[in-house]
Amino acid sequence: MSTSDEPFHFRYLPKRTQMTSPLKAMRDLLREDPRYKLEAYQFIRESLQYAHENLDRIGPLGYCEGDEPDVDAPRHLTGQQLCEACRLYAIDQYGYLAKMVLGRWGLETTSDFGELVYNLIRIEQMRKSENDRREDFDDVYSFDQAFQPQFELVTDDAE
Repeated sequence: MSTSDEPFHFRYLPKRTQMTSPLKAMRDLLREDPRYKLEAYQFIRESLQYAHENLDRIGPLGYCEGDEPDVDAPRHLTGQQLCEACRLYAIDQYGYLAKMVLGRWGLETTSDFGELVYNLIRIEQMRKSENDRREDFDDVYSFDQAFQPQFELVTDDAE
């Protein structure tokens, strides 16, 4: 019999009946692959949302193989487009510190974005098309150049 002074305990389910929740899957992933911080995975998800909200800056989305253009099927973002969305989103969020912030989370190259995406695919938190490849994320751009401050020289033509 339980009294109000006793702590509440969750019942343990035998391993064969336990379901893997997304949170547990993420915890397991972080333990199995410690290269990246949780913030890096959150950044990828936010960058994906950013891409869908900023298609004019990213480029048009395609259809997965077998989808007809007039069907309301989910539209597909390529690895290169997601890398560009990551770059733009990082600059929007962190400005000149973008490269440093991403580095703190273990992100040094566009290949790291691919590693994150394919880790999320493995734990069924993202999907891919038949044509997607992990290599689509390799060498899309150099972090040294992509996150370098861009300055524009403006002259006063009125003089």
